[in-house]
Formats: sequence, C-alpha cells, structure tokens
Amino acid sequence: MTTPLAEVLDGQHAAELRKAARTLLKQPLLLARGRYADEFRLARRHASELREWFDRNTGWALQVDTEAARLRKSPGVLTDPTHPARDTTRGAAPFTRRRYVLLCLALAALERGEAQIALGRLADQIVLDAADPRLAATGIEFALERRDERLDLAAVVRLLLDLGVLRRVAGEEDAYVSGAGDVLYDVERRVLAGLLASHRGPSTISAATLDDRLAELVAETALDSDELRFRAMRRSLTRRLLDDPVVYYDDLTDAELGYLTRQRGFLTARITELTGLVAEVRAEGIAMVDPEDDLTDVRMPEQGTHGHVTLLIAEHLAAADGPVALDELALRVRELASQHGGFWSKSAREPGMETELVEQALGRLTALGLVSRNPYAVMVRPALARYAVGETVIREPGSAPVPPQRKATS
Repeated sequence: MTTPLAEVLDGQHAAELRKAARTLLKQPLLLARGRYADEFRLARRHASELREWFDRNTGWALQVDTEAARLRKSPGVLTDPTHPARDTTRGAAPFTRRRYVLLCLALAALERGEAQIALGRLADQIVLDAADPRLAATGIEFALERRDERLDLAAVVRLLLDLGVLRRVAGEEDAYVSGAGDVLYDVERRVLAGLLASHRGPSTISAATLDDRLAELVAETALDSDELRFRAMRRSLTRRLLDDPVVYYDDLTDAELGYLTRQRGFLTARITELTGLVAEVRAEGIAMVDPEDDLTDVRMPEQGTHGHVTLLIAEHLAAADGPVALDELALRVRELASQHGGFWSKSAREPGMETELVEQALGRLTALGLVSRNPYAVMVRPALARYAVGETVIREPGSAPVPPQRKATS
C-alpha cells in the first residue's frame, strides 16, 4: 500500500523540525555558511514553530535572519562550572579566568571597531582596556609581555573564529604568538551582535557578588502571580531537563519538586516530541536520554586511555559504601596501571601520572552528574549505579542465557 502524500509530508516536516531543534540545542549559533549550513536552512524554514516552542517551554529567545540563527540559551543552574569554554585546538584546554576576561574585552573592542581588524590592533586595544584600575584590583593583568599572554589571546581569537564572529583573511595566529607576523580578520557584526544571551544589559547590573550578578542577568519579570510563578518553574525545569545530564529531586526546591511531580508527564512528553530524547525516570531523579548519543559534549564511556580510566574509576566508586578519598583513588589508578597499562598511552603509565588521570576522570564524572566532590574526597551520586558491575555468573554449556547483572537505582 502506498503512503498518503499528506502523511509523508507530515513525517518530513517533523523530521526537519526535530533536526533543527537538536542542532540548536547542541550549537545555539548557526551560520548560513560553514559546517551547519544545512541545519541553518532548516532552522530558518521552521523558525516560527521553533521560536514559539522555545519561548513557551524554556524562555529562550530564537532570533533568525539571513545570516545566522541564534538561540539565546541560559542555563538552568547558573553556578555549574563543569562545561567551560574550551580552546579549539586538539588539547581542548578549558578557559581560565584570564581567558574569559580577555574574551569579554575582545568582544567590547570588536563592537567599537571597524569591519576589519588586525590581531595586533585588537591586542593593543585589549591591553588599554585591561589597564582599567577596576580590573587591576581583581588581580587581572594583561600587558602582552609574556608568551603565555599571547597564547591566551590566540585561544580567545580561535574561539571567536569558531563561533563565526571573526573570519580570517590573511595570516596565522601561531605566527603572531611567535612574534613573526600578524593576522587580518573580517568582523561579522551581525553575529557579534547576537552573542549576548541575557535579559538585561550587563551595564545595568549592580549586584556585588558574582552569583547575584548572574541571577540579575537572566532574571525574568516580577513573579507576582501564581501563573507567572508556574511559568517560571516550567521553563526552569525544562531548561534543566534539556541541558543537565540528570535532574536530581534533592537539588530542587519544594515548590519545584511539587510542580515536577504533577507535571512530569507533560514536561517530558513535550521534550520527547520535539527532540526525540527519552525520559528515564528513577526514584532519585530524571534523565533525558538521547538514543542517538549526539546531544552531549561529554560522553561516557569513551575510547582512549582517559575514557578507559574514567570507566574503571566509575566502577570502583559505584562499589564504594561512602565518600572515597582522592589519595585512595590515586592509589587505585596506580594498581589499575599495572593491570591495564598495556592498553594505555605511554605517558599515562609514567610515575606520578595517577593524580592527573584521577582529576580528568573526576572532571568527566562530575560534568555528567555522576559524582560530586570536595578538595579531599568524592561522593557518589545515584546515577553512577548504572556503572556498577554485578557478580560474574558462570553458566553451563547449553543452559539458558543469563542477562548481564548491573546494579540500578530504584
């Protein structure tokens, strides 16, 4: 039997809408050219539906024009430090405090500048702005007198290139770092104008502490009615379900938990309908699982030495009865190196590397919501139980297969 044309068109429309939404969640800034050009065209084609969904369910504004599509995402948890901006080179080092400051200063300089700018000229402007006494009082210094300062500036520029704010015309950043040349860029002003994702301009913020300033940046209108408060909770919970690996009930306020308990089916169904994420509901919380394993910036398990070490540490922590000291984990990795070192990189087997391996593994596990930590110990969170290996079951030839035994949260 042939499928009716209307049904085919509806299926195509739903598939395009889902692909555009998923790409915007993964890459909130899409350009008309580049590696996401096809997805940009889908986002532009379905801009009206996407804009309505994101506004109603998350409070995120979607702006689409002929050059770019910008989903102005704000996180559900403002204090989560586990997903930093990273250098776009192979090392993918997380941005330091100074790099974040340089990024802001660079954006301010580009906003005031012309349609083209040389890296040396941009650096001179940043040096002038960094001399502000208010920045100096916070311990930020930037005078381009050391190689590490030039490396920081190059990392910031590479991020702006990746975002599409800058387009390289001539030259290379490595030549600038070594002092052997300069680089010329076109400034994509429409992309630059769409970068800021806040409800208020930063210059209007008066709070003293960082946490309070972040809260003011994304604060909504006064919540002076039950309808507005419920809308704010719906948006906040949807943002967390979309962005966070796990939403634990213990992390919610009583009001949020009550709302989620009543509206869980509605919230998760709306997310599934648009994105294809599937709700995994447990006694401790909810995780929106991606069957396509695509909507994540941190994977578990992952190939390579660090992925293997992370999985082995996860199994060790899942079997623990309480907090595990960092020193104990370092000793455990040293033991694991003697057992599995033949499969690891040469550098990972060197003496003293266990501390760095533990830090990298815990960074991944923390980002995935599987553990929490303090300077001395690691605390297991319920979702880590999926990585606990049960007892080995030996069966006789010809007997019925036994499914793998893994501990699971209740």
